[in-house]
Amino acid sequence: MTVTNRAPQQRLPLGKAPSLTRRDFIVSPANAEAVEALDAWPAWPGGRLALIGPEGSGKTHLARIWAARVDATIIDRGDVDLSSVAGRAVLVEDADRRSADEMLFHLINMADTGSSLLLTGRTPPLQWTADLPDLRSRLNSLMVASLRAPDDVVLEGVLLKFFAERHIRAGGDVISYLLRRIERSVPAVREIVARIDEKADAEGREITRPLAREVLKESGYGSETL
Repeated sequence: MTVTNRAPQQRLPLGKAPSLTRRDFIVSPANAEAVEALDAWPAWPGGRLALIGPEGSGKTHLARIWAARVDATIIDRGDVDLSSVAGRAVLVEDADRRSADEMLFHLINMADTGSSLLLTGRTPPLQWTADLPDLRSRLNSLMVASLRAPDDVVLEGVLLKFFAERHIRAGGDVISYLLRRIERSVPAVREIVARIDEKADAEGREITRPLAREVLKESGYGSETL
């Protein structure tokens, strides 16, 4: 049998928030350098670090692990009262897409005087928009830790993890089939696993390659990948 314990009440909703603990983060050559850089805190040059990588590479997961470990204030939208974070660790998500130049400028300066600052983005700080000349120079000097797109080690690990969370034991042929065809990002893997579970449950089927193939087709993957 390839499926066990498929009780409907144990199935997870498609939009369930992912776990962002260290135990659930899979280390591989695609992210080991970044993991090492975050583990080196508080020995970051100037108390600050930029964590960059493509969408779905694990930036938020890794950044939130750090934030939980150091009890950091998290800024993922809007601004913050700077006086409330003086001397504290701060995480600014999606710093490459923010327009709050002055806030970033002050947070970077505060890291020089006892605070810590982790910035995440999809592109290197050299490419971030900065209207303030002084901010431009500070962004250019940031230490950078890079994540690459998830490799097979990460994708296989998260496939197994997401299936296991739904009390599904997928065969190795299903895992290898999906690895060769799915989008190489953790959110894409999570969605495909959820859709496979949905279809198997609705149709009373086991998790097999034909079922996975149908789900990929329904999810818009081109016929050349099937």
